[in-house]
Amino acid sequence: MPRVCALWRHPIKGHGREALERVTLTKGHSMPWDRLWAVAHDAAHVGEDAWAPSVNWSRGSKNGALMAINTRTDEGTNTLTLSHPELADLTFNPDTDQAAFLDWVRPLMPTDRAQSACIHKVEGRGMTDTDYPSVSLINMASNADLSEKMGQEVSPLRWRCNIHLENLEPWEEFDWIGKTLRIGSAKVTIREPILRCLATTANPATGVRDLDTLGALNKFWRHQNFGVYAEVTTTGDISVGDKAVVL
Repeated sequence: MPRVCALWRHPIKGHGREALERVTLTKGHSMPWDRLWAVAHDAAHVGEDAWAPSVNWSRGSKNGALMAINTRTDEGTNTLTLSHPELADLTFNPDTDQAAFLDWVRPLMPTDRAQSACIHKVEGRGMTDTDYPSVSLINMASNADLSEKMGQEVSPLRWRCNIHLENLEPWEEFDWIGKTLRIGSAKVTIREPILRCLATTANPATGVRDLDTLGALNKFWRHQNFGVYAEVTTTGDISVGDKAVVL
């Protein structure tokens, strides 16, 4: 039986991940605290209170070093603690301590790229890669198949997805497009595959680009998709270990 083997959120888009044991999903919303903030660079064109596409944000596709950030959240104080193997930890409030964050992340930014300029937030939704509030899912069997084809272990953290599922056939998730899954007491409708970018070539432990994940996807499957986007259609709770059923 397919089941949830991990849950992850990414409070600042492109800047760290955090493991969860349980989460409540709400109809029409992204995962709570996932991509709640995004970091606009100095060439961005974003509205003050509007979703904007990924080209406007500092992220792992342009700077692999960002992929090595981990996050711990204190929801009570609205603070995040960011850690990176090359930096001292930073604890700050993204709504009030932008300068502290920009100073912290600056050593990771390539000088020949647009520089991080400010933290952006849209009330009521996460800054997902999709123009609709989405959650993302990966199939661990697909990840294992890719690892086997590449002859190297591919960390599932390269994909920056919210829900990791096991006990499936490889690539079964692409057959779910247009279908609804019940996971725990929540329901999600699978909308589309996730087209992957250079962020996945960076090692999530070091931030170094060390695997040609995009080349492997194109070579063996003639596409650049991994994982699927879903929309929450029924509010409910999901925990690690919960079953996932295609309805």
